[in-house]
Amino acid sequence: MNRLAHETSPYLLQHADNPVDWWPWSAAAFDEARKRDVPVLLSVGYSSCHWCHVMAHESFEDEVTAAYLNEHFVSVKVDREERPDVDAVYMEAVQAATGQGGWPMSVFLTPEAEPFYFGTYFPPAPRHGMPSFRQVLEGVHQAWTDRRDEVTEVAGKIVRDLAQREIGYGDAQTPGEEELVQALLGLTRDYDPQRGGFGGAPKFPPSMVIEFLLRHHARTGSEGALQMAQDTCERMARGGIYDQLGGGFARYSVDRDWVVPHFEKMLYDNALLCRVYARLWRATGSELARRVALETADFMVRELRTSEGGFASALDADSDDGTGRHVEGAYYVWTPEQLREVLGDDAELAAHYFGVTEDGTFEHGSSVLQLPQHEGVFDAQKIESLRRRLLEKRAERPAPGRDDKVVAAWNGLAVAALAETGAYFDRPDLVEAAIGAADLLVRLHMDEHARLARTSKGGQVGANAGVLEDYADVAEGFLALASVTGEGVWLEFAGFLLDHVLLRFTDESGTLYDTAADAEKLIRRPQDPTDNATPSGWTAAAGALLSYAAQTGAEPHRTAAEKALGVVKALGPRVPRFIGWGLAVAEALLDGPREVAVVGPVGDPATRELHRAALLATAPGAVVAVGEPGDAEQLPLLADRGLVDGRPAAYVCRRFVCDRPVTDVAGLEAALAR
Repeated sequence: MNRLAHETSPYLLQHADNPVDWWPWSAAAFDEARKRDVPVLLSVGYSSCHWCHVMAHESFEDEVTAAYLNEHFVSVKVDREERPDVDAVYMEAVQAATGQGGWPMSVFLTPEAEPFYFGTYFPPAPRHGMPSFRQVLEGVHQAWTDRRDEVTEVAGKIVRDLAQREIGYGDAQTPGEEELVQALLGLTRDYDPQRGGFGGAPKFPPSMVIEFLLRHHARTGSEGALQMAQDTCERMARGGIYDQLGGGFARYSVDRDWVVPHFEKMLYDNALLCRVYARLWRATGSELARRVALETADFMVRELRTSEGGFASALDADSDDGTGRHVEGAYYVWTPEQLREVLGDDAELAAHYFGVTEDGTFEHGSSVLQLPQHEGVFDAQKIESLRRRLLEKRAERPAPGRDDKVVAAWNGLAVAALAETGAYFDRPDLVEAAIGAADLLVRLHMDEHARLARTSKGGQVGANAGVLEDYADVAEGFLALASVTGEGVWLEFAGFLLDHVLLRFTDESGTLYDTAADAEKLIRRPQDPTDNATPSGWTAAAGALLSYAAQTGAEPHRTAAEKALGVVKALGPRVPRFIGWGLAVAEALLDGPREVAVVGPVGDPATRELHRAALLATAPGAVVAVGEPGDAEQLPLLADRGLVDGRPAAYVCRRFVCDRPVTDVAGLEAALAR
């Protein structure tokens, strides 16, 4: 009996009709394994994962393979996006044992949930030195039956080894100038000056590293840091990783030149990159950055917003190619013949502009659309007409599937990005979209004790508890919304969440954990300070705690942020690519961060001008409060700060110690530049 039909996870529902007798992650599944005295197959993936779909079609939909699994194993299916804690614990074991990881993740466990054999994707027949999935199943079954003592000894050793990996940088010193300079040098060594980005193929959008580079430039004036950020952003924006018709970024590029993407579009990538491009525009005035920030924001609102006001997790890489086959990239790629069908005599111009060739840049003669390195020779109006016509035609194609699951952390990132982008570019509709998602998080994901649920779908809250990144990223979104709107309720909600971080996710030394002290006990309490596709819960918490302390003067929160940043002092110079958000938070700490209190009637144009100037300041991690003196109860930064000669005024402060107030934008900009 397959038990997934009543789950809310789109990934689990994709497997609800498999002949495999799947169980969701639960105590009952492991009780069943003990009762039957069989091992557990733990299969972890997510709904928009291409190779997860491949293995499902090849193996989990195969009646013979399913029958063997059902006879000799208890099979447990986990959505890594709903249970990042389960994924993290077993992925750590996979990477330690094999040197690599990925999804689908296939781990064989004892009935006590201890892992003893690992892998990722297994093909249906032996291939490229990999055993077939059936061979793996038979080998594991034979080992379990004939060499049980050896299996349990291996499992016990793995669990003991994992227990020794606990990270405890809570008492370390905070990073200083030396560590940040060393991190910058490390990034310079990894930088690809010809193509932008860091390292070789595959290339992932380094959004958190770019945030560090922008903040470092703002604080120190480093032109090298700014150049790496600008060039990387430009190459990504002109490459195939960016959707040149509809906006938004794909997950990563399979090549070094950003040409061919892995086509799935994730909410978290687009939220982070939207914010980065908006801030690049803020620093440089780049028109390309402005366009990409707005197009990415519009993509999120248009294609990912749910009817409840939140944002869906992802769009699939695969879609119907028109023949009934699901093919990666089918929705996005073009051949010269397809251009001619849509554009007629304009097809040659479009092919030249978007890089569509007869041989193709992707598969089967198709091309991923790109932009030329220099657009000046093209007529902008004409190009916009071509883009619009192609986009309208593309909309007739079968669309990629959408994972409608609302993940709290990723919605927090989207709230921050949309609030700031809307404020920078005078797009109140984007701010309203941010408020709508924030309202959903409060209304549905937060209970009466301000505990967060990880996910919801269709207005139904999921059963899984929020992890550290949920609390931290949602707090980050609320803090950004407070700065943009001047509504102190968002600051209050952020405080509720960060109190949980202090009480339930942090130990006495300041060390952080990804799950709460009262969460379900796994074979190890997951803990990872390094950034991956999103800021780690650890570094995200450090950033939100620091911003909250700057807004409120709360010393426990600042102290906790400083303790958390000890890990950046240790890891920043060694692996800067994997702790970019932590480095960005360290830049804010070194700068103060600056606190800007804008005091004046909300409807006064002078108040609005000062508020906008404060939001556009590039000072790393600066926080902004705007309102009238009477708003100080909800916005503590406004306390004891009044009008100047009856005029709206701005106060630039550090640790609540302020310079003399200014009443004009030029004065505020000068104060923030010091």
